[in-house]
Amino acid sequence: MSPFMATFFISIFVLLMQFLWKYIDDLVGKGIEFGVFVQLLVYVAASLVPMALPLSILLSSLMTFGNLGEHYELVAFKSAGISLKKVLQPLFAVVLMLSFVAYLFSNYWLPVANLKSKSLLYDIKQQKPTMDIQPGMFSNDLEDITIRVKDKKEIDGVEHLYDVLIYDHSDGPGNRKVTQAEEGIMTMTADKRYLELKLINGINYEEEENPQVKKEYTLARSKFKENIIRSDLSQFDLNRTDEELFKTGYKMLNMAQLSSAIDTLNKMKNNHFENFKTGLKNSSFLYSNYDESRFTQKKDSSQIDLDNYFSTFNDEKKGQILITATNLSRNSRSRLSSMHEDMKSRNKYIWSHEIEWHKKLTLPFACVILFLIGAPLGAIIRKGGLGMPIIISVLFFLLFHILSISGEKMAKEGAIDPLLGMWMASAILLPVGLFFTYKATSDSALFNFDSYTSFFKSFFKKKTASHV
Repeated sequence: MSPFMATFFISIFVLLMQFLWKYIDDLVGKGIEFGVFVQLLVYVAASLVPMALPLSILLSSLMTFGNLGEHYELVAFKSAGISLKKVLQPLFAVVLMLSFVAYLFSNYWLPVANLKSKSLLYDIKQQKPTMDIQPGMFSNDLEDITIRVKDKKEIDGVEHLYDVLIYDHSDGPGNRKVTQAEEGIMTMTADKRYLELKLINGINYEEEENPQVKKEYTLARSKFKENIIRSDLSQFDLNRTDEELFKTGYKMLNMAQLSSAIDTLNKMKNNHFENFKTGLKNSSFLYSNYDESRFTQKKDSSQIDLDNYFSTFNDEKKGQILITATNLSRNSRSRLSSMHEDMKSRNKYIWSHEIEWHKKLTLPFACVILFLIGAPLGAIIRKGGLGMPIIISVLFFLLFHILSISGEKMAKEGAIDPLLGMWMASAILLPVGLFFTYKATSDSALFNFDSYTSFFKSFFKKKTASHV
């Protein structure tokens, strides 16, 4: 069990590092509290279990049976009358239990983890960066204030700013309030709710509007030795969005909810299509331009002699009819094109739900398949440790992952059915696992190339003899 736990947490760690590398720009500089950051990592780690679990089962089974084969313990089992099949049985039972747990996790816990991680990551992305004043650059981090400093230094843990220029936009757009100061000392209040900027030896400039003459301003200037500007730091707090807004996403639903959503979406799509057909039919040229009183037939184009009907009109009326027919055909073509795109979008949304539904089942099945590959392959190669097993595990997992991603992508694009796309990797690798299991339990020389060479030689000899 220890190889499995070790490989599982190593896999989670590697995938977490990949996540941090991907979202590093969204996380750095936001002043996120350590507890919030740990919370995010826990939720993300839980959402990465579907990828880490099959890999850890594959790698741990390879390492376990590779070690048994390398230290001749499998030979000892066989000498005692215990076949490899009997050795595999209890471990296979454990894998089945893990697969069941994986199903429960994927169906009930994974949607919650996805909801928590997605909503928290969204809130972090929306959060304003912490205040970072760079010398020579204008900073707009504080609300209604723009600051530029020539230089800054940290003295005894306190930030000192030099040659400070401040634009106050609290009264509206424009630079009607400007403050210059030789030095500024930036500190926080004891409750850490407010930022205080103490300005030393400066001048305030303010343009005051003349009430008697519109659009005329007078410049007021006042010197000061000390002036304190206080800003509320709540604008940098992490504001949490209501998680109810994210619950409708297909990744946040279990199988029952996905099935209900798929049925609802299909009904909505069919109703929308039927309404479109009815509207298109009612707006057709035939139903809007012929004189009903001149015909006893039903409103059915198959019952109307169009040539005779059109010839009854004069030239002016024929021209009007042709213009109307052309406009109606263009409108119908535009509506059909728009409807086509709308149906494509609706189908893709439905396929996404179906893909997520199948994912709940492919995860536990993948655990079984990769065990059937890893355990017998480890017994065959008889190499333990971390060298050869890691190489083989990575190769097979990459193959499984590429097939899974390819099938999912084709299913999302509508190239193949979601059922086929999501089970394609399992359908391809299951025979491979059964083949490896058969070879290992029957003591066949899987990697003995001489046996394959002799087989093909005998095969071609038989084929040549039959032709003769």
